[in-house]
Amino acid sequence: MSGEDETKGRKIRTEAEIRAERLARTLRDNLQRRKQQARARRAGEADETTGLPAAKKDESDG
Repeated sequence: MSGEDETKGRKIRTEAEIRAERLARTLRDNLQRRKQQARARRAGEADETTGLPAAKKDESDG
């Protein structure tokens, strides 16, 4: 029976590890995006988005 308890404990820990790995990956991806945005700003490149798309007036609307 001791083996079953260890298996159950390992499964719970594994799920927690998976969740922690997923969170770490998400945070790394976010950090990489933010670094890339900062580099683009320093380089003087235009941001991918400027303002709110709904706030822009279409020139064809007159």
